[in-house]
Amino acid sequence: MSAPSSASSSSLRPAPNPRARIYTGTARNLARLARVLRSGGLVAAPTETVYGLAANALNADACAKIFTAKARPATDPLIVHIRALAEWDTLAHVNPAALRLAKAFWPGPLTIVLPKKDIVPALVSAGLPSVAVRMPAHPLFRRLLRLAGLPLAAPSANPFGYVSPTTASHVRANLGTQIDHILDGGPCTVGLESTIVDLRDPSRPRLLRPGAITRAQLEKVLGVRVLSAPPKPRAPDAAQLAPGMLTRHYSPRTPVTLHPRLSAAAVARGDATAAWVFTARPRTVAGKNIFWLDAQGDLPRVAHNLFALLRQLDEAGFTHLHFELARGSDGLADAINDRLRRAAARG
Repeated sequence: MSAPSSASSSSLRPAPNPRARIYTGTARNLARLARVLRSGGLVAAPTETVYGLAANALNADACAKIFTAKARPATDPLIVHIRALAEWDTLAHVNPAALRLAKAFWPGPLTIVLPKKDIVPALVSAGLPSVAVRMPAHPLFRRLLRLAGLPLAAPSANPFGYVSPTTASHVRANLGTQIDHILDGGPCTVGLESTIVDLRDPSRPRLLRPGAITRAQLEKVLGVRVLSAPPKPRAPDAAQLAPGMLTRHYSPRTPVTLHPRLSAAAVARGDATAAWVFTARPRTVAGKNIFWLDAQGDLPRVAHNLFALLRQLDEAGFTHLHFELARGSDGLADAINDRLRRAAARG
C-alpha cells in the first residue's frame, strides 16, 4: 500500500487525555484483566477477527457498560464468546446441526445463532429469544476466557457504526476516553468480523453475515442449502437478529464510492483530492492518492488490510474514498464486499 498524504483529520486523532492503558499479554496482566471482568468491568481484547470490547455476558449491568461506551443501540445484540463446548449448552438450546458446524470450525471465526436459555440477559440478545455464540481462536482471548471463568460478550471495540479496530492502537484512538483496559495481541489475523449463521431452524440455515467461513463451507458440513438473511425489519427501532446486519455499518466519516473495477482512465477523470483504492497494485497508474489492499490482490490479505486502510485514509484528509470491489468465487470476496457496501451506504 502506498503512504497516505500528510494531511490529517482531527476527528479520529487519539483523545488528548486517553485513560485507557494498553497491556501486554503477560500472565500477571491477564490475571489482572480477568479480575476486572469478574468484577463487572470492561476489557478490550484481541480476537482473530477484530478487537472486541468484553464484559461478563451473564451480568446485564456489565453488558450495559458496553452499550454506553460504544453508544450502541439496545436493538443490536451482542455475540457471546466461550472457551469450551460445555459452556455452550448453558447458554443456548444446541441442535445436532450446530454441533457439526462447531466441530468443523471452532475455535474460529464463526458465530451461530440459536434459541437462548434464560441465563442470558435480555440486553445481550436485544430482547429476542435467541443468542449468538462463538468460540474464538485467538490465544490471548482464550486465556482471558479461561482465567475469567465466564462467557464474555464482546462486540467490536469501536464507536457504534464506525470502522472496526484490528489493532490495540485503533481501540485506544476511538475509545481511549471511554474505557480503562486494552489487551494488546497484535494485529488481528483475519481482519473481518465473524461469519454469522442462523441455526434456530436447522432445516433452513441462514447466512446472516458473510465472513472468512464461507457459505460453501457451511453447506458442505450441513449438507443443505444455506439461505440468505431474512429481509431487514421495516421499523427502524426493531431488534436485529445478529450484529452487522444494518444497511450502514463499518463506516468511515469520509464518503465512500464503490466501483466494479477501477482503471487509469477512471482515476484520470476523477477528483485529485480523492483516494483511489485498488484491490491489487495497479500497473498503469501511480500517485500519492493511489492505494491498494494487497500487491497481488490475495483475498485473505485484502480482508486482513481492509479496515486498517479504511481508517488510515479516513484520517488522511481526502475528500472522498473510491474503492474497487473484490472479485473471486471462494466466498471471501462476498465478505469483503459486504463490508465495503455497508461502509459506502449513507443515511
